[in-house]
This record gives sequence, C-alpha cells and structure tokens, in this order.
Amino acid sequence: MNIHQAARHILMVRPASFYVNRETSLTNRFQHQPDNATIWEDVHAAALAEFDTMVDLIRQQRINVMVVDDTPEPRKPDAVFPNNWVSFHPDGRIILYPMMATNRRTEARDDIVEKIKADFTISEVIDLRNEAIHGCYLEGTGSLVFDYPHQLIYASRSPRTDEGLAKKVADILGYRLILFDAVDDQSTPVYHTNVVMSIGSRFAIICLDAIPSDTDQEVLLETLATTGKKVVAISYEQMKSFAGNCLEVINAEGEPVVIMSQTAFQSLLPGQVDAISRFADVLPVDVSTIEKYGGGSVRCMMAGIYLPIRAR
Repeated sequence: MNIHQAARHILMVRPASFYVNRETSLTNRFQHQPDNATIWEDVHAAALAEFDTMVDLIRQQRINVMVVDDTPEPRKPDAVFPNNWVSFHPDGRIILYPMMATNRRTEARDDIVEKIKADFTISEVIDLRNEAIHGCYLEGTGSLVFDYPHQLIYASRSPRTDEGLAKKVADILGYRLILFDAVDDQSTPVYHTNVVMSIGSRFAIICLDAIPSDTDQEVLLETLATTGKKVVAISYEQMKSFAGNCLEVINAEGEPVVIMSQTAFQSLLPGQVDAISRFADVLPVDVSTIEKYGGGSVRCMMAGIYLPIRAR
C-alpha cells in the first residue's frame, strides 16, 4: 500500500452556532474573549463567510473536500473543528477521541461516519470517547501529529493530550510515539501539538522556541532529519499567528498544496515562504474571525481522510 503524507480528501463541518466557547478558553490561550459590545449574530455570519470562502478556494485548487452541515441542536460552538474528534487512517481505521470540554463531545456524529462509509472503506471504528469519564483526554489530530509513511506520532503533553492515551493510540496503530513538552511565552503548555508543528511530505514547520528541553529538541530534529524533512523553524510570534497550524494536501492532478491562514502567511518571512514553496504551493485563506474567537486555524478546520477509496 502506497501511503501518502498529504491528504487527498478533506472533511469540513459548516458551523451552525459559532461563538466563543468559554469552557475551552480555560486551556486555550489563543482564544480571545469578546467585549461587551460583541454582537454574536455578526460574528457567526463572519465565520460562515470565512468558512464558505475557504471551501471555495480549496475547490478552486481541485482539492476534494466533503462539507457536512453542523446540526442546529445541540448548539456546538466549535463544530467547525472536526479534527479534534475523529481521525481517518490509511489502513481503514477510524478513531473517535475523548475531548476535554464537555460541551464539545456532541460534535462527534455517527451520521458523519456513515456518510464517510459511502465513499471509503472502513475496516474498524475505534471509539475512545468513554475515556473522558476517567478524566483522560486526547483531541484527535490536534493532540497527535501523524507522519503516516514513517509510522510516527508527535505529541506535546498538555491538559488535552493524555500521555497514556497517546501511547494507546500509537500501540493500536503500530506507530512510534515521540512525546515532548511545548510551552508558550508565558511557560503555559500549548493546548494542541498541531499549533506547535506541522508535518508535510518533505518539510516540517516547528516552533523550536516553544520546546524548552534540549533533549526534546534533539530527538525531534534527529527524527525529522532521519525522515527527510526540511525544517522550517518559526518563532513564538509566528506560532501565535498559527504558522504551525497548516495542512499539506494533494489536488486532483497530484500537486501538493499547503493550506494556511492569511494570518499565518503574513507572519512568515520571505525565506520561510520560499522554503515551504520549494515543496508545495501555498494557499492562504482568511479565517481571522474563527481564529480570534475559536482559538484554532485552518488545520483544525480540516480532518484529512486517508482511508482507502471504496471500489465502485
């Protein structure tokens, strides 16, 4: 089986009730709190416009994206971030994850899994959601950054990324797990690994400044070198602008495209853009409202589908 790092299909969920999730803001320093004058109908409308424009831009690049509408009830402020509750794997397995915020757990929808089954072959659904009852959380490809061809998982410890559960997923998939600590400029654990780093087919974007341990840095750099990744190092400020929160995808012609936010793109130096552009075209999209109030960017909005395509 020829396994690709870049996603050839993407799942996105169009939000029905986008607003600040105060429960998640306790562990997400990237979220901004609204002022008293914030009009949530306007915020939701802006988020919808950003979502629809992003989908249009992706489809213009001839990239396959499946869009599913969020359900109006129960209200789910973070439904736009489906990568936190599900991951789709090249061996046909789907993993469902336990999320930390109780008001996010209804985002996981069996009907979406059934919709995926219509087009892709699923060998097994591994449901870890009940681990949340025991206070153990793992938030999908927010917590776990996969290198599929090399069977590696990168994970930074945080309240949302339980070390034991990360090891369990690695054991289930037969992957090697690389755990490390990552903190922001206030020495607070970064809430998700996919804010700290992104793994492409031939490159890796990573905020080494956020990794205080020299040993952790050495292990990461050695592993990235061994797997043939060109390292593009970003700063704290660039990480805060979501420069690490991007995803490499493949379009219908087999061409690689890196999708990142306009905020992230504008934070990069010309040399960093050139380094990434050696390996893929860069597609910047404006999701500034979603970033500001949701505390996540384009990587969080896309669940890569790596499942085998169902034979017709």
